[in-house]
Amino acid sequence: MHPHFWLLAMCLVAILPSPAAATWQLVSAEPGRRVEIDRASIRKVDNGKTEAHGRIILEKPIVDPRTSSSYRIVEAINRYDCASRSYSTLKRSYFKDEGELLREEEVKVQIEMPVRTGMLDDKLLREACRPKPGNDAAMAARKTADQVSEAAGELRKANEALIRKEVKRANLQTLAAEKSSPEAAPAALAKPVARDHAAPPAPALAGAARRRHAASRSAASAIDHADLLAAYAHADIHWAYEGEGRPENWGKLEPGYALCATGERQSPIDIRDGFRVDLEPIRFTYRPSEFRVIDNGHTVQVEIGGSNLALLGKTYDLVQFHFHRPSEERINGQGFDMVIHLVHKSEDGQLAVVAVLLEQGIENPLIQTVWNNLPLEKNRYVAPPNQTIDVAQLLPETRSYYTYMGSLTTPPCTEDVLWLVLKETQKLSPEQLKIFSRLYPHNARPVQPKFSRMIKESR
Repeated sequence: MHPHFWLLAMCLVAILPSPAAATWQLVSAEPGRRVEIDRASIRKVDNGKTEAHGRIILEKPIVDPRTSSSYRIVEAINRYDCASRSYSTLKRSYFKDEGELLREEEVKVQIEMPVRTGMLDDKLLREACRPKPGNDAAMAARKTADQVSEAAGELRKANEALIRKEVKRANLQTLAAEKSSPEAAPAALAKPVARDHAAPPAPALAGAARRRHAASRSAASAIDHADLLAAYAHADIHWAYEGEGRPENWGKLEPGYALCATGERQSPIDIRDGFRVDLEPIRFTYRPSEFRVIDNGHTVQVEIGGSNLALLGKTYDLVQFHFHRPSEERINGQGFDMVIHLVHKSEDGQLAVVAVLLEQGIENPLIQTVWNNLPLEKNRYVAPPNQTIDVAQLLPETRSYYTYMGSLTTPPCTEDVLWLVLKETQKLSPEQLKIFSRLYPHNARPVQPKFSRMIKESR
């Protein structure tokens, strides 16, 4: 290679700026772990959200099930919504020790998780969302950018409305052409012509051909417009349990929902033919705590903090629980009146969901407390002051369970979710079942293919 090339390369290396070193700041120090945030990484991104780089340093290493090696540091890039107090994780990196990368993973589908007051999430959000001093020019630039973004949104809406209007007009023209020109009807729908009928003269044939061609062009134009409209319409359809947004269409509604259609570890499943083994008991540490209730348009959800479970050397914090009617899970083909899903998240981002199956019987005091605090409007929180619930009341006395790897049962259908389905059912009264049924007569995803997944059950 030419010596001048090496000289040029060395000069470029000398003048290129080196990556900024992380400026880690202590956020929280607790027995067994330390939480830090990189102040230099905090930056504003689209939609008024804030990105920040944080990490957890553990006193004792944890075995990574994917590599069978151990890690002691987990770094994550999180995106915070300071207004709604929620966050999602974009990327995680696992380190054996300082500077010794074990593996890293991009989070393909981000899940918005609520931030719980007083928890580590809350402390990180406070640091990430703390206002930074800035000059008036920067504030004005941000305001201008917001106005431009708003104008672009209005323009997009106007374009969509125009497309819909054009499609409607094209469809009406096609319909009118078909009515005025019987010859334009498809041959399969045309009436048979008797063999002894005389053929029309050539000019008549030419006129009919022109009309057929014009109708065909109009129909083709309508189809093109309809395809375009369908693409826009899909973007406006929100996922649901019936209608255009029903479960079989979830994978088509947004690119981020693709796993709902293509994933091979989807939930729920019909739980059968499991391996009966001595499973490690789930260690529940559920404590009475304050809570808030929301009807999010898909279910009744209760957000809560201060509780967790431990399994296989890992602790999962309880984030929220919600209800489905009927139960999404089936056990050897049998369904149940309802199910409660208790959603937990570990420090390294893994989700674990405990399913408590419900059957009609006596009244459930905790469920009644939730029903007593149902919001009057959807997407509005009710946080009763000076009132707590003890989530342990939702658990049956016998804690034997089924377990398998699955997914969230709602879009984006994220996989790598650890499922723990308790064998023993809990009760709720017919009146309590009726109250939820009036809100959501059916909000359960159909059973998904098992494929080659293993199911274990307590013996």
